[in-house]
Amino acid sequence: MSHKIHKVAVIGAGPAGVATAKQLLAEQLFQTIDIFEQRASTGGVWNYASYAPAHELSVPQVNPHLPLEEPKWANSSSSGGRQHPDAIFVTPMYDRLESNIPNYLMRHTDDAALEEQPLFAGHQSVLQYLNRYAEEVRHLIRFHTQVYDIRREDDDGQDRWLVCAKDLVSNKASEKYYDAVAVASGHHYVPILPDISGIRPWNKAYPNVISHSKFYRTPDMFKDKKVVVVGNSASGLDIATQISLVSKHPVLNSKRSGVPESGRKDAWKQEMPEIVEFLPPSHARQAIRFADGQVVSEVEAIVFCTGYYYSFPFLSSLEPPLVVTGERVENTYEHLFWTPHPSLAFVGLPYKIIPFRTCEGQAAVIARIWSGRLALPSELSMKTWESKRIASRGAGKKFHELGNLEDFRYHNEMVEWALQARPKDVDRVPPKWSKRDEWVRRNIPAIKRAFADKGEGRYRIRSEGELGFEYPSGGNA
Repeated sequence: MSHKIHKVAVIGAGPAGVATAKQLLAEQLFQTIDIFEQRASTGGVWNYASYAPAHELSVPQVNPHLPLEEPKWANSSSSGGRQHPDAIFVTPMYDRLESNIPNYLMRHTDDAALEEQPLFAGHQSVLQYLNRYAEEVRHLIRFHTQVYDIRREDDDGQDRWLVCAKDLVSNKASEKYYDAVAVASGHHYVPILPDISGIRPWNKAYPNVISHSKFYRTPDMFKDKKVVVVGNSASGLDIATQISLVSKHPVLNSKRSGVPESGRKDAWKQEMPEIVEFLPPSHARQAIRFADGQVVSEVEAIVFCTGYYYSFPFLSSLEPPLVVTGERVENTYEHLFWTPHPSLAFVGLPYKIIPFRTCEGQAAVIARIWSGRLALPSELSMKTWESKRIASRGAGKKFHELGNLEDFRYHNEMVEWALQARPKDVDRVPPKWSKRDEWVRRNIPAIKRAFADKGEGRYRIRSEGELGFEYPSGGNA
């Protein structure tokens, strides 16, 4: 780092931003830690918004460079009964969403309160947990403040980060210089809806049939309809399951070639290959063609559960650019530091992870490097890391993927790195994942199915042991 870091901006007060702020506070070194949050509350993506303007979705949607989202406004009541405006931003939270991670693995390492909830907690319980977890840093948060630009500028002879923000209530803009910026704003903002042959005229001929999981809230609108769900992610399978309770059977679950079978055959679901063509009305009504040649007509709803682009419109002025295709963030080291200026860091870029713990490990490293207790390798070494990652995983969306327990290895490496810091009286370092944790992680699909099979009784389940899953005796903890 070319100069000492005293003032830090954190973008986002969700799980990643709060974890980062706590690690920065624990260093007891930084003069200023400001957290910018565009919503009225903490929790980030776990904030449920019933408002879901699916009609605003472009079909297809292949542009990662969308502008900042404009808020919708709703009145809320304070504890004293006074009405005040709240900025609402659309998130992928849906009405019946339950976590797909057991609470024991999901929770922050320094707060076990989530284990008081059902084994796979509902989104309301997770949000309450996160709001409580954020109390320690609430005094640092500027709510209803949207960051619209961050750029490098000269400040009294020093290159610093100029953070430009707007108070969404008063519409008043502000600017402030920082020595470092941690971006923890998530990546569930810009949906991906692929450009498949014929999709544009098909969508024009049959408006409001095609949608994206970002705008899914309840299965009610799919009652008695023939439905196709595109995607094989955890959320895609969950949404398909919910829709099947009211739709026609089978729900067609379309996925890319090469994706393994789910391993469970359900009478309500028919697995299909990817969609390769949306057929014109002259061929058949509301018809689509799959990769194996099958044609299905009279399709009344298609939900694309196809993920999101990486997008940071408030960092669009940076050179070299952070985002090109939207499939990854360019010029990063360890999914964490921006190589040209490592005083810019990103928390939570990887996916297929246990997010809260991963962000804690990342934040521990960031705080120690910015405080000067740890050192980064040379710029050449950081670029070499990225080159090797591209060589092994490609330059596309696989770059940030940490599946098959790679996130466990990554987190443990982050912890080991943080522990190399020069010692201080009190250190806030999250623990590594244990062998038992790995065992639970490997068994999550089976544990989740057993949990769901309990029906309403699942809300009384607090551990995998209650479902018959016991860590093998003699196994190392």
